Amino acid sequence: MKALLEVAGLSVWYGKAIALENVSLTVGEGEIVAVLGPNGAGKSTLLKAVSRMQPSQGTLALRGVSLQGFPAHEVVGKGICHCPEGRRLFPELSVLKNLMLGAYLRRDRAEVERDLEFVYALFPILRERAGQIVSTLSGGQQQMVAIGRALMGKPSLLLLDEPSVGIAHKLKMEIFDGIRKIRETGTAILMAEQDAQSAMRIADRVYVLEHGHVGREGTSAELSKDDYIRQAYLGVA
Repeated sequence: MKALLEVAGLSVWYGKAIALENVSLTVGEGEIVAVLGPNGAGKSTLLKAVSRMQPSQGTLALRGVSLQGFPAHEVVGKGICHCPEGRRLFPELSVLKNLMLGAYLRRDRAEVERDLEFVYALFPILRERAGQIVSTLSGGQQQMVAIGRALMGKPSLLLLDEPSVGIAHKLKMEIFDGIRKIRETGTAILMAEQDAQSAMRIADRVYVLEHGHVGREGTSAELSKDDYIRQAYLGVA
């Protein structure tokens, strides 16, 4: 599969503390890649480095073009949209206004309207709540808004940071079903997630981050048979 994103020898420091050291991974066109690992492993830092929200050293390339040196807003324009942990919505604005802010760099109005319809088809509750203030929504509905806002940037690579954290089971399943449907449109997804079982059900490949390093990597099928992964992440003896 042709690589969309290439990360090689990536290292990130917070002051004198190293958060990521010599991390390498790839995401293919139209592929879902999950990054698993415990709290503090560096999953969020990795996504921030890819979207250029966090300075880093090493190789970051989208379709062979280096991203190093570009500010975060220009990376969005190149086709990488980041849905951060904690959602980071504008709480006093409506659902629709939050969604449309994701398209702030775009000038293709007809395509923007089509993408908005896609988001509404993906998460129908957002159409019903389009005029509602975001802070009054449930956590799961707010996560749908956050994913929808990122999609409104028309990404070729969508970064999802802990999309299921703190969300009721029913809405979590709707979100993972939505992620599958996003991939069906050709959008590649790099997803950091603590719910290993749900992530591995939809991911093509998986990287396991531990202490800032890639400890294991492989297809979901391969890692689901790995005794360490089964015990540490899937709760299977």
